[in-house]
Amino acid sequence: MNLVKNIKKIARDVLINESLAIQQLTNFIDDNFEACVKEIYSAKGRVVITGVGKSAIVANKIVATLNSTGTPALFMHAADAIHGDLGMIQSEDIVICISKSGNTPEIKVLVPLLKRRGSKLVALVSNVNSYLGQQADFILNATIAEEACPNNLAPTTSTTAHMALGDALAICLLDLRNFTARDFAEYHPGGSLGKQLYLKVSDIYLHNELPLVGPDAPLKDVIIEISSKRLGCTAVVDHDKNLQGIITDGDLRRMLEKSTSLQDVKARDIMTRSPKKIEKDEFAAKALHDMQEAGITQLVVMDGEKIAGFVHLHDLLKEGIV
Repeated sequence: MNLVKNIKKIARDVLINESLAIQQLTNFIDDNFEACVKEIYSAKGRVVITGVGKSAIVANKIVATLNSTGTPALFMHAADAIHGDLGMIQSEDIVICISKSGNTPEIKVLVPLLKRRGSKLVALVSNVNSYLGQQADFILNATIAEEACPNNLAPTTSTTAHMALGDALAICLLDLRNFTARDFAEYHPGGSLGKQLYLKVSDIYLHNELPLVGPDAPLKDVIIEISSKRLGCTAVVDHDKNLQGIITDGDLRRMLEKSTSLQDVKARDIMTRSPKKIEKDEFAAKALHDMQEAGITQLVVMDGEKIAGFVHLHDLLKEGIV
């Protein structure tokens, strides 16, 4: 086996080849592309994407991206289409055929059948003069100079270009639909991504006890309250439970470094009077952002003007937000 070859150079050449190809695609974003996006946006049916081989894999990825960003889509394998799967296509659907050459036998059999059903046909193709390109109502031009494969054979740059154009199509449709982060959350309820988009502070803080002391509480009571509630802090409130400040473990350490007489220390003497707060109906992701920005590990949770509890960094870690 020859291990003398410069592996790093080969890898860099592949990435350069593919990145340049994607950059060249910007020259093909024309009136035809815009018309295609508008046609899909206004369609009453779904987007059906088909292909064979590597193009089928790319088709599945684009289908997943469209579905997750508000455009209903499904995959149909071009070979299976002529053995029954063609029945999934309805007249109001738009069909996107993905093919590098646009001249494969499966495509040549499938295209006339699609045209007969009255569906609009989009060609995502690297050869616009191909059979597929000539038969399509719209062309998504994915022309490339060459594959990254040294033999110019293995689908590499072409599949990257097809996938990139699929992303461009999906994001254009997302923008037209005014698809928001809240919409995105409805489609991605699972995992850390979903939790960042839908989990609220009110879903978390209720699991924590609420440490409270009065302004005149002696140091011993402050330490006991912080230790017993296990949040590393306590709120300081008046008789009406209005927030006056908070005391953290850090406040205690800094006080011990500065003071030699602890007998007369009260909660009001060491509390932070303007603590960082967050409303209970805010997203947990915002709580994380606020903690990171301030370099702290807990926030006071407010319900209007009243203190409701605390949310701690550990709560966010446990929920998988971080």
